[in-house]
Amino acid sequence: MNNFHYSPPKNAPKTSEELIEDLQLVIKNLNSDKLSQKLYAVNGKYDCSTYIRHFGSWNNALLKAGIKLSNIINYSDENLFENILNIWQQKGSQPTRRDMNTSISEISSSAYRRRFNSWTTAIKEFVEYANVKETSIIAIEVTQIAGTKSSRDPSLRLRFQVLKRDNFSCVQCGASPAKNQKVILHIDHIKPWSKGGKTEISNLQTLCQDCNLGKSNIFL
Repeated sequence: MNNFHYSPPKNAPKTSEELIEDLQLVIKNLNSDKLSQKLYAVNGKYDCSTYIRHFGSWNNALLKAGIKLSNIINYSDENLFENILNIWQQKGSQPTRRDMNTSISEISSSAYRRRFNSWTTAIKEFVEYANVKETSIIAIEVTQIAGTKSSRDPSLRLRFQVLKRDNFSCVQCGASPAKNQKVILHIDHIKPWSKGGKTEISNLQTLCQDCNLGKSNIFL
């Protein structure tokens, strides 16, 4: 007689006991008394969204497992939007809620849910914010009057507009992190800032790290 052992599929519904047990195991292995979604995403067995669906929220799951809640950080909209853009630039495509709970994000999805109620609303608010045209002419006039140069680093809005215009791809070789995760994108001054190049959209371009390092400070 053959012994038959049933193994449930990996995507089978998890019981509360299984979910809680893994939370407790992870926090024990980390030798900590607090556990964030970001840490669990790297070290845990299940997806953080499974806990949110099952228990109603991540904090509820922690409480059920007898784990202390982390101190809640109230991030500014600028902090939240900057994190979205950093991930968008790193991926070469629009971030997902799941991305917020991985190692590429500095802020977990729960912070966006607290501020915007949903990830969809957070992305919508970010796009609306980033698409607002800046008053670059006024800024240039002010710096000319003051006799100083404009800032070397483009603002969040300007970075997004340059990346979007260039399809989140290197304008020289076409490389994009959406096609190759090893590609790193930079925002580059066409006429170098050190040689009087302005930090405005007409003088900015998207280059991959290899093309940017090869370009150095040469202006053609």
